[in-house]
Order: sequence, then structure tokens, then C-alpha cells
Amino acid sequence: MHSLLKVTAVAAVAISFVVTAAEASTVNGTSGPATATDAVRGVSRTTIIKPQFKRRLVKLVTDEAPGTIIVDTNHKYLYYVEGDDRATRYGIGVGREGFGWSGIVKIGRKSEWPVWTPPPEMRAREAKAGHKLPPTQAGGEDNPLGARAMYLYQNGHDTVFRIHGTNQPWTIGLNMSSGCIRMMNQDVTDLYDRAPVGTKVVVVGPGNKQGEISYEDRGIDLLRTMFGG
Repeated sequence: MHSLLKVTAVAAVAISFVVTAAEASTVNGTSGPATATDAVRGVSRTTIIKPQFKRRLVKLVTDEAPGTIIVDTNHKYLYYVEGDDRATRYGIGVGREGFGWSGIVKIGRKSEWPVWTPPPEMRAREAKAGHKLPPTQAGGEDNPLGARAMYLYQNGHDTVFRIHGTNQPWTIGLNMSSGCIRMMNQDVTDLYDRAPVGTKVVVVGPGNKQGEISYEDRGIDLLRTMFGG
């Protein structure tokens, strides 16, 4: 059965109902100085994050077990499956390395305020564009990996793909020139606290390497959003 993603008119109304004027006029997340590697050409750092990419409690019909992470790189959503047709949906940004890949992996290790080591091909690519990247960069607010990183492994080996934070929250919902799967710092911290090492991660993207997966996003769960639970 093929994956399904459906945002209905009811869901759109729900989004408008739940999002406040304050949310719509501010950028959530920890901002920091822009870096050449993470730069999105032609995108201003003051760009407003679209409401649909902010963290939401949603109704998600799926056969995947509670605790599974589903990453939809096409629609820029990451779901943490909670069971009983419930999930938390986060907005993501997808870099070149993340957008061209799909598969089933696990969180192999986790790191708070991780050190960033740009791969040689990225350093070479940026050097051609006139941007010199350091061999490594210590963790901190100006680090492109943001507040947390979850390293994705397959068959016990590091895939070099990561779910991580960002010091550029305005890039959520977009495709970038570099990077893997990025989230706003407060969102990646929330997911980090919920998803232990060993968590199954299904990345749905080009090539259908994740195999058959069924999930249907039925929009915001109004009752949980308004009353909690």
C-alpha cells in the first residue's frame, strides 16, 4: 500500500483556528549568525515560518508502531508516532544530502550541542563558491547542527545522515544547498528527549528505498491541541 498524505480543508481551517496572531508574526527557534554552508540563496533570515511547519498534534493513521519516526522529505514533515492514530508533527528543512535519499534506519547515537565536521565533498563544493569551511566546528549556538543531533545508522553502520537542529530557523519548510534533516532547535530538543537510541526511522523520499509504508495525515487534532493529552 502506498503512502498517503492528505491535508483536508478541515485541517486548513484547524490550522487557522489554532495558530495565534503572535505565532504568525514571529519566528520560533534559536537564531544565530548565518554560515555559508547553510545559506539558502535568496531567502531572507526574516522570512516568516509558515504555520503548517510549526509543531502540531495531528491525527495520523499508520501501521507503524508507537515510537517510530516517519520523515517525509517531499512535504517537509517529520512525525513522531504516538499510537491510537496520534502523532506529533514537526516541520523540517531538507538539504541536498537528505532530499536525495530514502530508507529505514535507526538512531545509532545522539549528541547535545554536537561538533560539526563538514564532509570533504561539502568543503570542496563550498570552496569552489568562495566559502572556506573549517575542518570541525565546536558545538554552540552558531553551529549549523544546532542544539541536538541524532545520527542515523543502518545495519550497525553510520549512514552519514542526521536529524539535527539549526541556527537558521527560517529555513524550515525549504530545500537547502547542504545538510540532512534539520529542525528548529526547540523541536529537535523535544524529539531528542522522546526518541531513544534504537528508535526506528523511516525516511520517505526518492527511490522508494523505504519500501511499503502506509500513513495518512488527517490534520490537526483539535481536542488534544486545545485540552492537552
